[in-house]
Amino acid sequence: MFLNTTQIRIRYSETDQMGYCYYGNYAQFFEIGRVETLRALGVSYRSLEERGIMLPVLELNVKYHKAAKYDDLISIQTKLLKIPSAKIEFEYQIFNEENELLTTAYTKLVFISSKTMKPIQAPEDVIKKIKELDQD
Repeated sequence: MFLNTTQIRIRYSETDQMGYCYYGNYAQFFEIGRVETLRALGVSYRSLEERGIMLPVLELNVKYHKAAKYDDLISIQTKLLKIPSAKIEFEYQIFNEENELLTTAYTKLVFISSKTMKPIQAPEDVIKKIKELDQD
């Protein structure tokens, strides 16, 4: 499926006393990767929200292999796993500048109506855009 890479630099405020990136910040990095991947597909969170669609996280699994450190430039590789239905799934790999694998993760989100707060199918136009840009 579709793969996108986003780079960010680890800021001082994201580290602990040892200069390592605090583990809780990684969920934000996955969100950055996910938002930018959808944007690369031509879908913005804002446009979904304006249409009354929200995407809460149902599942998050993380494995930490090596620590990111203050001022590291990290690459967040985000892969959309399959064409979404009512759910959408992503895998992540985070690498440092030396191309060392730091973290792997998986998230599953669900499309919900902001009016009913119940699951809905992914919008057809979103599915169409994903199919058009599928890299597999």
